[in-house]
Amino acid sequence: MHGQFCKLILAASIAMAMGNVAASESQSNTDTRQETQIWTTYALSPDLRANDLKVLVKNGKATLSGVVADEVHKELATDIALAVSGVDLVDNQIVVMSDYVPSEPKPGMDRSYGVMVDDASITAAIRSKLRWSKQADGMTTSVKTRSGRVTLTGNADSQTDKQIAGRLASNTDGVLVVDNQLVVDALKPAPVEAAKGAVEQAQDDVADGWITTKVKSTLMYSSNVSGSAISVSTNGGIVTLSGLVANGVERDLAIELAQNVHGVKSVRSSELRY
Repeated sequence: MHGQFCKLILAASIAMAMGNVAASESQSNTDTRQETQIWTTYALSPDLRANDLKVLVKNGKATLSGVVADEVHKELATDIALAVSGVDLVDNQIVVMSDYVPSEPKPGMDRSYGVMVDDASITAAIRSKLRWSKQADGMTTSVKTRSGRVTLTGNADSQTDKQIAGRLASNTDGVLVVDNQLVVDALKPAPVEAAKGAVEQAQDDVADGWITTKVKSTLMYSSNVSGSAISVSTNGGIVTLSGLVANGVERDLAIELAQNVHGVKSVRSSELRY
């Protein structure tokens, strides 16, 4: 009887120990997940990504360390950490040094996580703008972005189409420079391809909702245009732009971008003022 009781005590002790280990492992996984969420948000933030910030989370408390050049950035780091579910307390040990300059990546080093995400977003935006463009039908275009520098390769039907592709790319938010390597191929499309283009054009003629969405998206993707301040509506392929822009250059660019979208017959811009 005594031996059986000892076995029960031993089994209970083992079960409690295993439960404590499981709980510890669960908390450890939670801490790691929260650290990753905070660090990833820092890496994606244009204001914080260049700083070598460190994050340690334990039982809902995040400890931050590193150096930033502005008190506002230190406060931003705190706000981001507190926004993560389960983080209830932040010990912000980040030092503010007004003359701090983040170190530049060494030659040969790969891009940071945040820069790679930006590059992927730029590539996707340019591909979308080219796909929606009237001039892109005959193009076989490859888009590559590295640290904001875009390279276009492939074929274009004419020098004009090549130039338009370059402008669409260079006017994309985040682009620093465009290396337009498109090769002009003036050969006309085969009859089958021409017929396909005619069918697609006919479909676009009635797709007012599609046109509105693509014009809005093109404006939002583009730098030098306040896409969120411009309203877009479409009726029978006729696009109406309205709202306020900064100047005549921005107004002209918005009109050009809208005119270049598939299915757009004309653009009315009398309500687009500056």
